[in-house]
Amino acid sequence: MKQENLTKIKNLRRELHANPELSMNEIETKRRLMNFLEENTRLAVVDCGRWFYASRYVEGTKGTAFRADMDALPMDEVIDIPHASRNSGVSHKCGHDGHCAALCGFGLELDAMNPDRSVYLIFQHAEETGQGARECAAFLRERSISEIYAFHNWSGWPEKSIVVREGLCQCSSAGLTIKFTGKASHASEPEKGINPAFAIAKIISELESAIHNNRKLLCTVVNIKLGEKNFGISPGDGEISLTLRAEREEDMRVFRNAVVNLAERLGRENSLGVEIVGRDYFPETISDSRCVKRIRNAAGSLGLNVIDMPDAIRASEDFGFYTKQIHGAIFYIGNGESYPAIHTSEYDFNDEILETAVDMFAKIFQRV
Repeated sequence: MKQENLTKIKNLRRELHANPELSMNEIETKRRLMNFLEENTRLAVVDCGRWFYASRYVEGTKGTAFRADMDALPMDEVIDIPHASRNSGVSHKCGHDGHCAALCGFGLELDAMNPDRSVYLIFQHAEETGQGARECAAFLRERSISEIYAFHNWSGWPEKSIVVREGLCQCSSAGLTIKFTGKASHASEPEKGINPAFAIAKIISELESAIHNNRKLLCTVVNIKLGEKNFGISPGDGEISLTLRAEREEDMRVFRNAVVNLAERLGRENSLGVEIVGRDYFPETISDSRCVKRIRNAAGSLGLNVIDMPDAIRASEDFGFYTKQIHGAIFYIGNGESYPAIHTSEYDFNDEILETAVDMFAKIFQRV
């Protein structure tokens, strides 16, 4: 990249970091990104409501798409950096600020490339909750887009290394909250009430056994609510929230149905009302072998170290909604082997990999 352009996207990245917004509320983030592209490129910028895209259309060609995600996480900023979050309880601890800045950098490069086929830069909302790509995916077929690519920054791999995997890259998952409604009573007379504590405990116990017997399934208890610190009351209401994971979407659905059936059975056995609330649904992410080959070729032409990821990442990624529609691939750029992990309070996007991401997008598009 020209040094001038690299400086622009580094400044943009830090501006985004200082002004983070949660999923489905990326109003100012979208505005900043649209303004940047309108002021610095000749791309057509199209507002699609919660998300937008920038494009260079070439008549009679099938397009290639590249995606970045815009949302931040509900976490406080605790590290002392000049571009620290100004929004209490919200911070870019997954690196989506860097993903967007890199895609804008690719937009700057496109102005000098004179592409011979259509290209679309998709700036997507709500990746963290799985809502964004689900809403954007139909756009791919509407515009006859043939391939889509994205990258994610990842700690634990050498800085600027390119990590790839054909087939399954990231697992399927779903959030599930089970709400039990019973009857409160005096703590000295629990038999006169219906306390959901034992049903919740039974769910935890049975899920622990199920996971132990099937290593391809994972259940994480993320929250339990039951009563208050009042030693005179046996609570009547309680809930448990779980994240369910499996390698494949069909296995995760079977797992989810089993958990729902367990909750409903415990409700009947204990005379408890049961309400099931699902959210944060993600299919598995599959990378197409032909698209992965393009990524390898791009990295090779740039002299970058390519690492084959041996196992799929447990964490989910809503990019899988796109690869259900068309061929595509996600790749990972190493932050550094000892770099703070994403989704931790110590993390901030590594600006040293911004140019790497832009160069990779450009080479993938050029099909070197």
